Order: sequence, then C-alpha cells, then structure tokens
Amino acid sequence: MYIVKRFLTMLLTIWVIASLTFLIMKMIPGDPFASDADVLPEEVVENLRAKYNLDEPIPVQYIMYIKDLAMLDLGPSIQSETRTVNDIIADGIPASATLGLQAIVVALVFGLFLGIIAALNHNRLLDYGAMLFAIIGISVPSFILAPLLINFLAVKWGVLPVASWGTWQHSVMPTLALATTPLAVIARFMRSSMLEVMSQNYIKTADAKGLSSFKIVVSHGIRNAILPVVSFIGPLFVSLITGTFVIEKIFAVPGIGKYFVDSIFNRDYPVIMGTTVFFSAILVITLFLIDISYRLIDPRIKLTSKGDS
Repeated sequence: MYIVKRFLTMLLTIWVIASLTFLIMKMIPGDPFASDADVLPEEVVENLRAKYNLDEPIPVQYIMYIKDLAMLDLGPSIQSETRTVNDIIADGIPASATLGLQAIVVALVFGLFLGIIAALNHNRLLDYGAMLFAIIGISVPSFILAPLLINFLAVKWGVLPVASWGTWQHSVMPTLALATTPLAVIARFMRSSMLEVMSQNYIKTADAKGLSSFKIVVSHGIRNAILPVVSFIGPLFVSLITGTFVIEKIFAVPGIGKYFVDSIFNRDYPVIMGTTVFFSAILVITLFLIDISYRLIDPRIKLTSKGDS
C-alpha cells in the first residue's frame, strides 16, 4: 500500500511541476515569434503562432499541453522545424547520461573509500588528508575546476583532448569536473556516519565476541553507515545526469544541457518546458526508487506508512 501511495504522489508531483512550468512560461512577456514581428509580415507571424497553438486561450493551451504530456509527447521544437522535443532529448541523453553515470561511479567509489579510510583512521594523518581534500572539493565549484583541468591536462601537459566528444579520453576531464564536489560531499557523509556507527554498542559487542575487525567493519559498520549516503544518491544522480549545463558548454559535450541553454537564448518554449519536465521526472522517479531501495539495504526498514497495518 505504501508503494502505491508513493507512486501516486510521484505522478502528482510531476503534474504539479509540469503545470508550474507551463504557467511560468506563459508569464514571460512576448512569445517565441515576438522578435520576428519586425522582419516578417504580420500574416506569417500569425500563421506561425497558429501552427504552434499560441493563438489559443491559455486554458486551452494548458489542456492540450497536459494531454500531450500524458501521451509522452513533449511537442515540436519551434527553432527546429524537423525535430520534436522528444528527438532533441533522445539526441542529447546519451552524452549526458554517459557523463553523469561516469561521474556518479567516480564520486561513489572514491567518496565512500575516502570516508571509510578517514573514519577508520580518526584524528590521524589519513583522516586529515581525506578531509582536506573534501574541503577543497566542496569549496571549488565545477565551473572553476573545469578551466583548471583544461589548462593543465590539455594545454600545458597535453595528455587529454578538449572541446570535443567521441572517445573515452574526451570524457575524462568533464567527469572529473563533475565528480569532485559530490565525491567530497559523500566522503564527509560517509566519515560522519561511519564514526557514529562504529561507536555504537553492537559494534563493541561484536568485537567482544571475537569477530575480526574486517568482518565488523564490512558487515556491521559499512552496511549501516551507508544508509545516509543512499538518501543523497537520488538528488546526486539527477544533478549529475541533468545538471551538467555549464560543464557541457565548457567541454563542448553534445548533451541535453547544450540544447537547454540554446533553447533559453532562442526562446524555444517547448524545449524549455519539455526538458524541465523531463529532468524533474527523472528526479522524482529516482527518489521513488531510492525509497524502495532502503528496504533492500536494511531489512529492518518496512515499506509501510503510519496508517498502514
């Protein structure tokens, strides 16, 4: 029953986001053809507005928009006569997903590793070193780190290509630029959680029973300490998959971020609304799956709400 409620809440959230996005777009003065009114005949501009249903009353436009959205049709692109928003997302998602997934793997693997090492060496050199790296990683934003990587790895040392896409070498620098901050956050999360878990009485009891340190850390420490990190993975996943706008621009990655930024400058409202709803849907669905995954990680967590028996 809890899963059904969460699923319905997920659908409601996506509808609210889609509705708010539509209203915000309609509150912006003018329309995508306002700049063409001075260079094109009035009849042509009116025909263009009619083609994209911009001459209809806003309530009618909203109903048509929601109806198409329910059919997973995000509409046509105004700036591209031959492609729809679905086509644009389909073209951009492989690069964005590849870059985002690589950044997630790097952030999770090295972030968890640093957090565990720091916790097991509390107040020692490894702990100080790992946390120093974490502080630097959190303090330096990706759009600052990206030019630094380009300057050293591409320009001065020439070990990696830049401003292109196609091979795994092209993805190394944008992956590092994206992964550094979440890696540092995960490391701090894992360190704090691990320190708290390792101070619990059941850890002391396991040690008193003669269990090896390795088994205590892996079976009891990491398994329980990782739960707070899991709650961070959902937003992290979406931010790395969809929040790569600046990085994609800097490294000329042909992802969704590039199309989204271009659509803002071109006032391509269907692309702006479609990509926004797409990003939001990924976030909401991911959070739903994260809720379900809690039960798999810790069997003590029951997938029931307070009102369920």
